Amino acid sequence: MGKEKKSGGCFGWFIVLIVVGAIALALGLTLRNKFHKGGGDAPVPGPPGAVTKKYGDALEVALQFFDIQKSGKLENNEIPWRGDSALQDGKDADLDLSKGMYDAGDHMKFQFPMAYTATVLSWAILEYGDQMNAAGQLESAKNSLKWLTDYFINAHPEPNVLYIQVGDPDLDHKCWDRPEDMTEKRPAIQINASSPGSDVAAETAAAMAAASLVFKSNSGYSSSLLKHAKELFTFADQSRGLYSESIPEVQTYYNSTGYGDELLWAASWLYHATKDHTYLDYVTGSNGESYANWGSPTWFSWDDKRPGTQVLLSRVSFFDSKVASNANLQKYKKTAEAVMRGLLPKSPTATESRTKGGLLWISQWNALQHPVASAFLAVIYSDYMLTSSTQKIHCDSNSFRAADLRKFAMSQANYVLGDNPMKMSYLVGYGDKYSQFVHHRGASIPVDATTNCSNGWQWLESDTPNPNVATGALVGGPFLNETFVDSRNNSMQTEPSTYNSAVIVGLLSGLVTTSSVVTSFT
Repeated sequence: MGKEKKSGGCFGWFIVLIVVGAIALALGLTLRNKFHKGGGDAPVPGPPGAVTKKYGDALEVALQFFDIQKSGKLENNEIPWRGDSALQDGKDADLDLSKGMYDAGDHMKFQFPMAYTATVLSWAILEYGDQMNAAGQLESAKNSLKWLTDYFINAHPEPNVLYIQVGDPDLDHKCWDRPEDMTEKRPAIQINASSPGSDVAAETAAAMAAASLVFKSNSGYSSSLLKHAKELFTFADQSRGLYSESIPEVQTYYNSTGYGDELLWAASWLYHATKDHTYLDYVTGSNGESYANWGSPTWFSWDDKRPGTQVLLSRVSFFDSKVASNANLQKYKKTAEAVMRGLLPKSPTATESRTKGGLLWISQWNALQHPVASAFLAVIYSDYMLTSSTQKIHCDSNSFRAADLRKFAMSQANYVLGDNPMKMSYLVGYGDKYSQFVHHRGASIPVDATTNCSNGWQWLESDTPNPNVATGALVGGPFLNETFVDSRNNSMQTEPSTYNSAVIVGLLSGLVTTSSVVTSFT
């Protein structure tokens, strides 16, 4: 009896130890999943983890380029070589179009790439605002976004009128001067019902719909943005046409190859902003059949919004079970998966267009735009997979995890930041070696120089480095053979742009620390 009692007590304690151990293991796994993403595939709800210094520093640098590009009367200006400029923009149309941003190294305000910049920046904030905040950069991003959306509101004075350009590109490109010293004429150009521009109107609608979610705590401003977004989408849809046919002078600079992708992109953002199923029906109905190009992956850029739309609508498939079974919605998700498989180096369908150092290389001009934009989509999609506990995507007999997509995204970011054969950073101001001859008028001219349109060319031709650092500029990038000619006259490689800045900010925000994405923006 005594032995039996003793034996039974030991067995009881053994059971207790197993139970306690199981509870401890479960608690440990929960905490690990909550606060640690690493290279694993466990979902990571909860707050961001520790900030990765490399990406945090780079994010702070990248956001500064938006301040450099600002037009108008500057507020809390921390760029010592920038001042107020273009204060009379829009006066010929009785509008205040002084805000907004210059698109690149010149002084033009082109709405098509500017609106894309705002849409991508909004998306980055919506997906990764908590990460930005952990790195101390959220307010900077939101301030830059509002500088753009304030401009868009003023540029849309009537439901069927949108001002899509300030400046004459022919006159502007005959000058090399500081924006503060501009004297050339800067006409404001509009689209309207008789001179339509569905592409630029829809892209602006997308930007304002996305931004309405970013600023939803400011209900009045958010409502105003959403009102403009709805009106612009209706205008874009009902008065169809390419803006570069209505305004032929832009064809040399930002020619549009179609407007169907922007209509789908705008409707997708309006669905997220309103939850109005009319917009979901728009993208999954006949317009989707006409413009989505399901099953044919392309490259995300200021001219092609299809990959962005496919990933954005995948969010609906991942997180909204009420509509996820929609057959055409699933086609967007399957095409997004095809985009992802094309990015992964070990995928059977991987694009072979890469440098030896592993950079996606699609275009000789502004080579970094496509790999950085693709990496931004990859890190978003990987986090959709993590948050929804989706284990794999499949390609024939191969399968890939969220960690594979994140690894790819990191490889492109690391290349930009210096892990490349040139051992240089293509993000100006980050690291010890970066472009000294950025193709940028304001950066190239000393603040105390007296210049006008015609006598500033000496600074373009000068063989001395820029006197002002264009901090945060993501330059065009390397050639396919991974060489880089650092010359102001080499605008193909050394000119930065705000739309490049938007995608690098998005990418770095997704990598800067650990966290899952939210399942709803509203």
